[in-house]
This record gives sequence, C-alpha cells and structure tokens, in this order.
Amino acid sequence: MSATRILVVQPDPSDPPGPLGDWLTEAGAELELRRMPADGIPDDVGGYDALICLGGGMGAEDDTAHPWLADVRRLLARAAAQDLPTLGVCLGAQLLAVATGGRVVRGDRGPEAGPGLVSKKDAAWTDPLFADLPLLPDVLQFHADVIESLPGQAELLASSPRYRNQAFRLNRRVYGIQFHIETTPGVVLDWAANAVKVAAAAKDGAFEPHTLAQSHADLAQTWRPFAHRFVDLAAARLEPANRKPRTLPLT
Repeated sequence: MSATRILVVQPDPSDPPGPLGDWLTEAGAELELRRMPADGIPDDVGGYDALICLGGGMGAEDDTAHPWLADVRRLLARAAAQDLPTLGVCLGAQLLAVATGGRVVRGDRGPEAGPGLVSKKDAAWTDPLFADLPLLPDVLQFHADVIESLPGQAELLASSPRYRNQAFRLNRRVYGIQFHIETTPGVVLDWAANAVKVAAAAKDGAFEPHTLAQSHADLAQTWRPFAHRFVDLAAARLEPANRKPRTLPLT
C-alpha cells in the first residue's frame, strides 16, 4: 500500500511542522515540505492526497513584502475547489479564508496569545475530524489578525470568547483552524520573544516552562488523534462530512 502523500507549505521559518508532522507520519503519511519562498510550490495539487498550510508572522494579504503569498492562496483555492483534504493552520487558515471569499482583518479586541480553549459549535459534533474532540479543546493561540468573515457556505466548527471564527470547514474535506496545534514550547518562547506586543495579550505565567510543558502535553492528547484522522480522511479510510443541507425559506 502506497503512503498517503501530503504537501506541507511552511510560509515562515519560525513555524515548522513540529509535532503535527510527527503525528501525520506515524499515521502513515509521507510529507513533502515546501519552505517558502525558497522551495516554491506547484501550480496545482495533482498527485497529492492532501494539503497543509502552516502559520507565519506575515498578514494573509501582505503581498508587497511577500509576493509569493498570492501563489499560496491560489493553491489553496484550487485545493478547495477540488475538495482535496486540506488543513490551514493560523495564517494558513487565514490564507484559505481569503482565497475562498472570506475576510481577514486586524482583530479589534486585541491579539490572542498563549494556551487556551475553544468551544465546539453544533456542526462539529457530526464532523469526522472534530466530533471526537472534547467540548473545549486545548489550543495554542498566537495571532493579531483574525478571520472576520468566513467564506460563503463554510461551516463554523469552533469559537473562542474573543473571536468567533476559530475553526471552519468548506465543502466536505477542507478545514481551517485559527489556532496552533503544531508548536513546541521552544517555538512558542521564540514567538513571544520576537512578537512582544502579541505575547503581552497572554495571561500572566502563560510562557512559564511548566505551563508550556503541560499545555503541550494537553495539545498532544487532544490533537494527535485529530492528525491521525486527517490522514485517514486523505487516504479515504474515513468518510468525509456530509454537505451542508440546502434550506428553503419559510412561506
């Protein structure tokens, strides 16, 4: 049986695949990592079973400083149009949202940073990737931009008290998560040192070594099975979500 091929786009050196990459490979995936902009990306997703786009410090439409972002958005749009199993993480989710008709802005309630929780929405309970997550999954936040509006027909899967659009699904196999699940304590400490204004939004003690160690143990317990399910979805071993039912206006 051939391995499940996943194209992983890394927009920023500061956000590697980390544990997420390990969880995917242990579930049988073969990762092809493209570090931007040096490695470039293909024009389409032919030959891949899935696509993942990781996070980064730039804005989703910061094309002046990072002109290759337009290529990443085009690739995500093509993956979404083909309903290829796709996962956008933080910036990756924002790029996916913009590429498919959503809107990303600077959050008017300030950044989200540090370990936290999100709350599953109704659609998550019947979603193949999200159904088995706890009601309040542990996540790691570190962002100042937010997804203000989701693409049309997107299903909202998770929210936080500060910002509503924390996780969503397009079609049957295309996902975006505003938070991080791929970090290590060292990665987070580097972010906090280099983005002081964002880090200042975290609770007191959020970046203490014992706090980060415990939060990453919680992340692994919650999101390692999620990563395995994503590989199963890409390998067609897991049934995708049902399409959002069309509703007629009441008369």
